[in-house]
Amino acid sequence: MQVKLVSSDKELQKVADTMLQLRSQYDRQTVIRQMQEQRKAGYQIAYVEADGHVLCVAGFVVAVKLAWGRHIYVDDLVTDARYRSNGAGKLLIDWLKSYGKKSRCREIHLDSGVQRFGAHRFYLREGFHISSHHFLLQL
Repeated sequence: MQVKLVSSDKELQKVADTMLQLRSQYDRQTVIRQMQEQRKAGYQIAYVEADGHVLCVAGFVVAVKLAWGRHIYVDDLVTDARYRSNGAGKLLIDWLKSYGKKSRCREIHLDSGVQRFGAHRFYLREGFHISSHHFLLQL
């Protein structure tokens, strides 16, 4: 297994199907266009590949906020359902930790839907802790 950082539209095509497992409100072309647009604003995508298969994908930004200082915010993190529990998610989290340190980040942040109990177990096992509640007001 190897972690790669998306650097081309060809790689966006490669990660799209895995990303759709998390962001199922999109179709394939729309999720690719959305990732392209977000990349213009600093969104990056890392993925784990083995034997030509995308096992896990993380979309993230490096940002600075008063509350957190320089940090990584993980917008999207998904392991292909066919490859869960094989170490790909841990490998990607370890890569994000390393990337964050190299980028002078102090923390990694993410939100996770309250119903995603398996993901919560994974995040806690990887050293994350629940530090706040996320509030949403739809307009």
